[in-house]
Amino acid sequence: MFRHQGKSRTLKHNLRIATILSFVAGIVNVSGFLAFKQLTTNVTGHFALFINDVANLDFWKGTIFFLYIFSFLFGSFMSSFLIEKYRKNKKLNVFVVPTIIECLILITVGLLSDFTVINYPNLIICLLLFAMGLQNSFVTKISNAVVRTTHLTGLFTDLGIDLSLILFPKSEQQKEKLKANIKLRIYIILFFFAGGLMAGFLYSRLNFKLNTLIIGAFILLTSIVYDDVRYRLIMARRRYNQRKTISR
Repeated sequence: MFRHQGKSRTLKHNLRIATILSFVAGIVNVSGFLAFKQLTTNVTGHFALFINDVANLDFWKGTIFFLYIFSFLFGSFMSSFLIEKYRKNKKLNVFVVPTIIECLILITVGLLSDFTVINYPNLIICLLLFAMGLQNSFVTKISNAVVRTTHLTGLFTDLGIDLSLILFPKSEQQKEKLKANIKLRIYIILFFFAGGLMAGFLYSRLNFKLNTLIIGAFILLTSIVYDDVRYRLIMARRRYNQRKTISR
């Protein structure tokens, strides 16, 4: 699901990566909000607050919202930069690098909350937004902009459009494509919601607090390892079958 790109990528691949990453984004979203009362997976609200402060000439006050926006942007930039930098290395799964960085950020924030009082919450918010910028960028590149997992506004818009289009006469191929898009978007929304529910339960009821982010990192790491092992097994099976065919 991480390695397939372009024409080799199917709905099945997109569904797998969408469910995992939207679930993790839901965890980060709720954990960040419960801890800091700020959105940590998208910048739409922060942009509105930034504009409001600028309009009121509170430039210094608005700086923090600018930093939130910049952190998400910088995360997206770094993810794309790393992917392009290592793309020529055919042996390396280029999407692993930004994913590992995201995991390290989530684990660091979770563990940091155990050993010290967080006196600079804005720094942590910036780190989480940076991590979500990384994630949104690499999943966009993997899926050719079909999958986005860190915010739902665009998803609900696209879902509404697809639901309306399916009511009008289409060719069988167009109908199948619309159904696939609807299925994908519903999966992302449901798993984002499920991740948020789990995060709320772990954070508040079980008192995991920011350690909840470590669960998200564990899910990501497990998915990377599983994908890599599965890929190696498939390639080994293909090589074995090729040798078997040649020997005959």
